[in-house]
Amino acid sequence: MRQRINRALSRAKYAATGGAVGGAIGGLFSSKLASTGAGIGALVGAMVGEKWADAEPVVERAKESAKEKAGDKLGGAE
Repeated sequence: MRQRINRALSRAKYAATGGAVGGAIGGLFSSKLASTGAGIGALVGAMVGEKWADAEPVVERAKESAKEKAGDKLGGAE
């Protein structure tokens, strides 16, 4: 259940950010393009949020593994 909530929150966060950026860029040209840009930005943001929610555990494990390997190398050098 927690994974589903995290995925939904990630998707919502990136969708809101994408919508804001898309709306701002579209708004530079016209008001009609602002709403279109916001819609497209929100769609792209939701897709990015979905992919990041799936990839986040893998990225975190890779970071921890890299820190452990770097720590082993640094620990031997001291």
